[in-house]
Amino acid sequence: MGYGESLYGTFLYSGNPIIDRPEQVESVHLMHYLPEYYRGVREMEELQSTLGTELKSLKTSMVENMEQSFLETATWGLHNWEFELGLTTDSTKSYIRRREMIKAKMLGSGTTTPQMIQRTASAFSGGDVDVKELPGEYKFEVHFVGVKGIPTNMAGLIQVLEDIKPAHLGYEFKYTYTWWESLKTLTWGQAKAKTWGDLRVYEGG
Repeated sequence: MGYGESLYGTFLYSGNPIIDRPEQVESVHLMHYLPEYYRGVREMEELQSTLGTELKSLKTSMVENMEQSFLETATWGLHNWEFELGLTTDSTKSYIRRREMIKAKMLGSGTTTPQMIQRTASAFSGGDVDVKELPGEYKFEVHFVGVKGIPTNMAGLIQVLEDIKPAHLGYEFKYTYTWWESLKTLTWGQAKAKTWGDLRVYEGG
């Protein structure tokens, strides 16, 4: 077994579990990788402690940079995705909203079809969407059937739709609300505790 390859070298050190998040990076105790006779030597322990702190910082930076390569985990690197897709960076929006815009833009590339619009709207609503073409009226309808009420980021969806739809086509949105029949399971006291908006999107249970 080679001294520099297995016992105190890369083989042992690289045997650590795969790190998924920056906060999972642990401190590195480099003294564990040195021969016993260095233990208790103050200068060596301080040197290895300093190097271990720097190594932890480096590992953390590596994990953070890796996260920016994936849309679902990107944060400060979202501006790179937006730049590549021609989107305006708005740092006042949450990471979730910005990811929705990026995802919708990616889904909306290519020739505009009802299926493309459906995928784009689904990315914003988080549920199933039906798209109905109305060629005689030069418009289409986007019906949110997978979620009740108005999706939270409608402004973002409208912005993307304006980018991908043919200029001569208009559009309308249709939303899904609770049927009165489904409210029969509620007692008067339960219903009274809810707002009108709550009742319109009540899921039951």
